[in-house]
Amino acid sequence: MVIQNVVLTVIVGTAATYVGWEFAPARCGVMQKCGLILAIAGFALWSLARFQLGKSFSVSAQARQLVTRGLYSRICNPIYVFGSLFIIGYILLLGRPLWLLIFLIIVPLQLWRARKEGRVLEAKFGEEYRAYRARTWF
Repeated sequence: MVIQNVVLTVIVGTAATYVGWEFAPARCGVMQKCGLILAIAGFALWSLARFQLGKSFSVSAQARQLVTRGLYSRICNPIYVFGSLFIIGYILLLGRPLWLLIFLIIVPLQLWRARKEGRVLEAKFGEEYRAYRARTWF
């Protein structure tokens, strides 16, 4: 599983770097610099969240174990939070702020997925999950 996490992180990071390098405006203004900072921070924290989730990561909502350490000790869904931060930063890096309107479509989908995952975790872990959820953000 660790090898899969590393491979996924390298693939996503390489693709994002290539596309950002190729399609970012030649003149890097304040918006692009802010976007670059957000994208790097978002990607790094997204990667960390993926590694901390370990074997519990899945595409569909499953309840293998309740991860409450690292980033998960403060944020219930750090993959969604930092993935969104990366997307916002990347849109700004590319100099396409109007694309943030498209991002508004992603937000309700992420909220829906987070709620679905929460229901699965609550069904399996009950009060332990409810207590965890009460002390974390999103």
